[in-house]
Amino acid sequence: MDEQSNFMPNLTLGYGIFLIVWGVAVSILSESNSFTSYVPSFLGVPIAVSGWMAKSNPERRKDWMHVAVVFGLLCALGGIRFFMVMGDGLDYASGSMLMLFLSGSAYTFLCVRSFIEARKAREASAS
Repeated sequence: MDEQSNFMPNLTLGYGIFLIVWGVAVSILSESNSFTSYVPSFLGVPIAVSGWMAKSNPERRKDWMHVAVVFGLLCALGGIRFFMVMGDGLDYASGSMLMLFLSGSAYTFLCVRSFIEARKAREASAS
């Protein structure tokens, strides 16, 4: 596999790890006992696992990347709540919501763009 074909699985693994660390760090820093402060971590686990599986099973890469983008979209959708609470000011919770919205939207965009490019490449090689 060349470096370009590993870009999205590597990005996916990195994004998942980022979300896991973010959720744990915010929970510790805010001294939160709330289950919801770990939401980024809970979303990061399946994203990281999908990235790892996409890297280690190239024949199932497409399947694992589709799983990952579903969780990336859930990040973006979950982050929309930021716009309902932004009037209360920026704190750990609203900051996490904003991070989920922005990073989830960017990640989902990159995945969709990658899927489109992969389909075009398959069609070009088939013809």
